[in-house]
Amino acid sequence: MELTTTLPSGVWPVMLTPLHDDGAIDWAGLDALTEWYLQAGVTGLFAVCLSSEMYLLTPEERLQVASHVIARVNGRVPVVATGTYGGPVPEQAEFVRRISDAGMRAIVIVTCQLASAAEPEAVFMARMEALLGLTGAIDLGLYECPAPYKRILSAEVYGALAHTGRFVFHKDTTCDAAAMRLKLIAGQGTRLNLYNANTPTALATLQLGAAGVSCIAANVYPELLVWLCRNWESQPAKAERMQRMLTLLDLVVSAKYPTSAKRMLQMRGLPISLMTRGGVAAFNGEDAVQHANALAVVDELMTLCVL
Repeated sequence: MELTTTLPSGVWPVMLTPLHDDGAIDWAGLDALTEWYLQAGVTGLFAVCLSSEMYLLTPEERLQVASHVIARVNGRVPVVATGTYGGPVPEQAEFVRRISDAGMRAIVIVTCQLASAAEPEAVFMARMEALLGLTGAIDLGLYECPAPYKRILSAEVYGALAHTGRFVFHKDTTCDAAAMRLKLIAGQGTRLNLYNANTPTALATLQLGAAGVSCIAANVYPELLVWLCRNWESQPAKAERMQRMLTLLDLVVSAKYPTSAKRMLQMRGLPISLMTRGGVAAFNGEDAVQHANALAVVDELMTLCVL
């Protein structure tokens, strides 16, 4: 395939799933959240991921969420979604095909769902080869999801998969710029783009050639990450300052996530509840101060960047 079929560079939020207080999916809230991401200038959306509580959604809900986001986006940006949830490879391949039919730009393969933590790379690669054979020409992605365990791809495996020509999206969770550099080298000349999940190393990996970011911070202040991805080369001093502030802000977002993200989205005016199926975190007075201060910093940074 031609390299022009690669995904665009920039910010790919790991989408939250708004829920009603009874735990049912809040479709109106999902619409509002989708529009908010788009208005912030994101490049694409990663729907049905860990931040979406994918393991706590039923298979039909996963399909429904993916289809709903596709319909709402209506071609404005590409959308990818997770397609593997464990079990025999033929069953995983069947769900990949089903969710692809919803209109996804690519279906993301969770690296820890093809082999157990105790199984070697050879087993992982054999099952991946089988999955590729069962999914036709569907474009795929890779996600080093931290649950149920984190399977980090070596540069050698990353390069081998990149050169199959089937992969276009990689959400990297190593939190290690040096490791990502080796992957970027191994994948040179292919369609596979690397999107960093780790905000503190965002600028460093952009400088190394990463295509962008796909991090939890994009669920609270995507505008700042969009600015960084667009301007790090032309405004290096300001980008360094932005990175320092993003690193500090990340500590607030990460604490009690994803409830923290939903709470700060409420504070930014999004009509969603704090409900999560994994349990709603309890906030104290210190949390309230941290969230308010973090959003005040976000406002100041937006003014700095003339957003």
